[in-house]
Amino acid sequence: MSSASSVSSASSAPFPVYLELGPKKVFACSVEWPGWCRIGRSEEQAIGTLLDYAPRYRVVAERAGLDFAPGEPVVVERVKGDSTTDFGAPNGVAGLDLLPVGAEEAVRAAALVRAAWEVFAEVAAASPEELRKGPRGGGRDRDKMVRHVVEAERAYARKIGVRHKPFTDEAGLTALREDIARVLGRPSDGRPVVEGGWPARYAARRIAWHVIDHVWEMEDRRE
Repeated sequence: MSSASSVSSASSAPFPVYLELGPKKVFACSVEWPGWCRIGRSEEQAIGTLLDYAPRYRVVAERAGLDFAPGEPVVVERVKGDSTTDFGAPNGVAGLDLLPVGAEEAVRAAALVRAAWEVFAEVAAASPEELRKGPRGGGRDRDKMVRHVVEAERAYARKIGVRHKPFTDEAGLTALREDIARVLGRPSDGRPVVEGGWPARYAARRIAWHVIDHVWEMEDRRE
């Protein structure tokens, strides 16, 4: 990856993927499509699972008004992961995340994050409160999952300089998300948005991934 333009393009041509290598597990994440990340026990399995989820990610992309027709994945970077990777969350900031983010890419990333929020709200509204338990009897029910997503976003928001006090109403959530989208929708020089925080490209990916991951979990566990 030699320029920001190579990050912001999206077509049916081969699409860039980076791999985050934890001690036991691997994340494969699309560079161009924030939130399209899947985990596996090997590089091959992670990439295969990423491709398996393409039809499900298309729902988010189309909600954002974007054409989604990825070709074959091409690994452009490998990042060292850690115990958080193995736990199930992409945690490594890639070198490509430090490239500048142009206006077009920023607007596109914010649109995808907004789309993820919309899809999550719709899936939650269509799901029962009690969700099917996981193979070991674990997993949050619907309302706890919704609260978890919101509280995680309050923490993530601080990584891009957005600080909101705890809230319990829809207006508070809307205000938080508008501020997040406003930051993600601005061009960036690639440096962390605030000292000790996240670069904008990584922030968009991590925020979108967390919402979308719980969309898919909720869909799978309500069946």
